Amino acid sequence: MTPPGAVPPGTLQVCLNGGRGPGDSAAVPMSPESLAESAAGAVAAGATEVRLHPRTPCGRTSLSPRVLGPVLVAVRAAVGGRPRVTAAASAEPDPMRRTERVRSWRVLPDLVSVDWHEPGAEEVAAALLERGIGVEAALWARTEGPELFARSPLAPRVVRVLAKVPRAASATGPEAEAAARSLLGGLAAGPGVPVLLHGEDGGAWPVLRLARRLGLGSRIGLEDTLLLPDGAPARSNAELVSAALARPAGPGARSARRALDAP
Repeated sequence: MTPPGAVPPGTLQVCLNGGRGPGDSAAVPMSPESLAESAAGAVAAGATEVRLHPRTPCGRTSLSPRVLGPVLVAVRAAVGGRPRVTAAASAEPDPMRRTERVRSWRVLPDLVSVDWHEPGAEEVAAALLERGIGVEAALWARTEGPELFARSPLAPRVVRVLAKVPRAASATGPEAEAAARSLLGGLAAGPGVPVLLHGEDGGAWPVLRLARRLGLGSRIGLEDTLLLPDGAPARSNAELVSAALARPAGPGARSARRALDAP
C-alpha cells in the first residue's frame, strides 16, 4: 500500500514563494490566485510537484484554515493534486498552537513538511499522521534535526525526507555541496524512503545539480533563489523550472518522470 502523499525519487518540486515577498521580487506570488497561476506555469514548464506558503492578505505566512483552505482549492483547480505545504515555526512559532492549527484544518494538504529541529516537531508530525496527512521530515544541515529524527519513533512513518542545505551553510557552491554530502551521509531514512535534496541562494543551483546527478528528488523556485544559473534575475518560477530541466538528470530522476507520466 502506498502511503498518503508518497512520491517517487527524482521529483522536481517547485517552491513558489517561501518567506519571500514582493520586496524581494515582483515575481513572488502571494494571493491564492497568483499562487495558482504561478503553479500552473511551473507545472507546464515541467515541475512535478508544488510547494507553497499560504499568506494572509497582509502577507504573513499562516497555518490558519481560513488561509490554507482557499490556497489549496485554487492550486488544485489549476494543477490537480499534490500541493505541498510546511508546518514550520515561521508560520506559527508556538508549538502547541501549531498542533492546534493542524487539527483545525478543513481542507487537507497531501503532504506537509515538518522541520525536525524545531521545538514541537514530534507533536506536529503526530497530529498530521492522526489526520491521515503524509509527513515529510525536513532535516537541515548543521542542525540537530538529523539526530533527533534518527531517534524518533515516528521516523518509520514518514513519506519522505527533505534534506536541506540552508543559507547559513551555502555561502559558496563548494561549501553547499560539501554540506549536502555530509548531510546525506548521516541520514537515517528507512529503506525505500525517497529523499528530496535542495539548497538555498548561493547553494541552490550547486545542490540541485548534485541531487539530479544522484537521482534524488530536487527542487527549485523563488523560495530558494531569485537568480537563474547565469546570475540573471528570474522572471518567474516557470523560468527557474525550465533552467533546472535544461541540466542533465541522473537515472533515478528519469525513471521517476516516467512513473509520474504513466496513467
